[in-house]
Amino acid sequence: MTNLLNSTLATLSLSVALSLGLGGCAQLLRQPPPAGAPLAEVQARLGTPRAAYPLPDGGQVLEYAGQPMGQFQHMATIGADGRLVAYEQVLTSEKFAIVKIGRWNKDDILRTFGHPAETSRVAFHNYEVWSYRYKESGVWNSMMHVHFDQQGIVQQMINGPDPMYDDRFRFR
Repeated sequence: MTNLLNSTLATLSLSVALSLGLGGCAQLLRQPPPAGAPLAEVQARLGTPRAAYPLPDGGQVLEYAGQPMGQFQHMATIGADGRLVAYEQVLTSEKFAIVKIGRWNKDDILRTFGHPAETSRVAFHNYEVWSYRYKESGVWNSMMHVHFDQQGIVQQMINGPDPMYDDRFRFR
């Protein structure tokens, strides 16, 4: 009887854990709409975006957030014709590599990567820092720190371990 009870409780616990875990990953499990889909279909499949950023050509970029705790952020580019041009997970080493130090500003970063997981300041340079959680090279739990000067221009980018996943940064 005890074994049956333990087995039932274990199965129930596993079911609850999977339900909760998968519920939080609903964004990951959704099938993205195909390129060319109208905006209404994009929003029907993906939901309401966290933010929308206008593009100079009349299109827009929609932010589907994974931050602050996730290691992903999806952006949907909608053309001026109201149709999906691209849908991509943007928190990657390759995407961070396109940032132009000294030229990009906060709007460029928001339009490309969306809202950061965390913001902070570096007093020595009086920089504002936006930090994004991501899997560096698809493997390492990392954070990319984007440093802005007082005019909001990117001055440096530094990646490092994500303290949320690194025991060296935990209080004991």
